[in-house]
Amino acid sequence: MNQEPADYEAFCERFRVLLEREAGETVALLSETQGDSAPVELDQQSTGRLTRMDAIRSQAMATETRWRREMRCQQIDAALKRIEEGEYGYCADCGEFIGEGA
Repeated sequence: MNQEPADYEAFCERFRVLLEREAGETVALLSETQGDSAPVELDQQSTGRLTRMDAIRSQAMATETRWRREMRCQQIDAALKRIEEGEYGYCADCGEFIGEGA
């Protein structure tokens, strides 16, 4: 069982800053790679079969990466909301303080 830090507000502020920075970086990456998951053209005349397969594989990886980044944005938003509500660092099930590195 971990104890709440003596300065809970400073604890939350430190994590708020880190989360907001990560959110900004993640949103920037999402916008930079927006076109990477676009459908692959299957023009048989201009591209060989192996090149198309590589393009399809790259497109699938980009789609998965985009999904993971979108999920991370949702997790960050939820954490920031918990900070606002004074619930950050507490277990949602039992209500005990979790602490850092747990």
